[in-house]
Amino acid sequence: MVNGNKVKIGVIGAGNIGGVHIEQFSKLSDQCEIIAVTDANQLLAKEKAAQYSIPNVTSTPEQLIQRDDIDAVIIGVPNQFHAPLAIAAIEAGKHVLLEKPMGISGEAARGIVKASESSDRVVMVAHQMRWESVSMQIKEQIDRGELGKIYTAKAGWFRRKGIPGWGTWFTRMDQSGGGPLIDIGVHMLDLALYLMGNPKPVSVFGATYAEFGPNKKGIGTWGKPDWNGIYDVEDLATALIKMEDGSSLSLEVSWAIHMDTDNTPFVHLMGTEGGASYKGATGKLLTEKFDRPIDTVISKPENDEGERIRLSRHFLTCIQEDKQPITSVLSGYTNNLILDAIYESSRTGHEVILNWDMSK
Repeated sequence: MVNGNKVKIGVIGAGNIGGVHIEQFSKLSDQCEIIAVTDANQLLAKEKAAQYSIPNVTSTPEQLIQRDDIDAVIIGVPNQFHAPLAIAAIEAGKHVLLEKPMGISGEAARGIVKASESSDRVVMVAHQMRWESVSMQIKEQIDRGELGKIYTAKAGWFRRKGIPGWGTWFTRMDQSGGGPLIDIGVHMLDLALYLMGNPKPVSVFGATYAEFGPNKKGIGTWGKPDWNGIYDVEDLATALIKMEDGSSLSLEVSWAIHMDTDNTPFVHLMGTEGGASYKGATGKLLTEKFDRPIDTVISKPENDEGERIRLSRHFLTCIQEDKQPITSVLSGYTNNLILDAIYESSRTGHEVILNWDMSK
């Protein structure tokens, strides 16, 4: 609650991901109330308003942000609009829940960080994988010291035939910031760094490839294609990220690939005392006892309420209790900084040293 009242929410974006946020926050009616929604497609916004009894539909995001009866803004729109809308909302004194990636680039993400530094508002990035039951159970064991020092990790997500919305903003570099690397790779990067204990990345060597999209192959079921549109992003990326403490992370993601894959996201953690593997809805803790390998299976509880509802509740709790979210602007900026470096490394063919200077 804010000053003894429910958190009043405005949602920018009534499409697929915006609809998910509306559905989840509607389940938390004891803590919040959705006051307004907006979308470039006004008909869609009105449909969502009618479906979830949202009293107001604004014509523009700017109108929604300026409403005095809104405490927090949820942003679920194409990547290119993340930073401008988040900064406008922060400057208007709103709390912000922002879809991933935090920015279309490191520069855009840096603008959000600077805006948040001069504000006391909660700004959170919606990385729901941190809230999945299996990853939470693995994190609990890591925090207990069961893995010892995590010295290297491998994370990825191979989709065999999953290019979304060919020709739309998804596949345009100027509107999305990239392909699978910034779309699904940012999830795996964020989760891996979090489980590793948030070590500071210092250098990146990476490569990206576009072997399917330019030929209109590897098309998935997400989004409606525009065959007269543009495809100028990658469909596969691979990278090695080195940390200040000597640890490393290998990252591999694809929208389309000729490979035997079950399309499931994964993280493998290698520690001095044990290891852990996350693979979708299941996981394992791995160690050695009495000269024998020992595996402990981790699974999702039968009546698990879901990662999205936990994420939503965390956002509200941070507002109510004036706490920093675990997916803070710093974590979002770190992800963007690494993504930029991977693309730069691919362009130049060289390792990229990360520049943490925030003065630009």
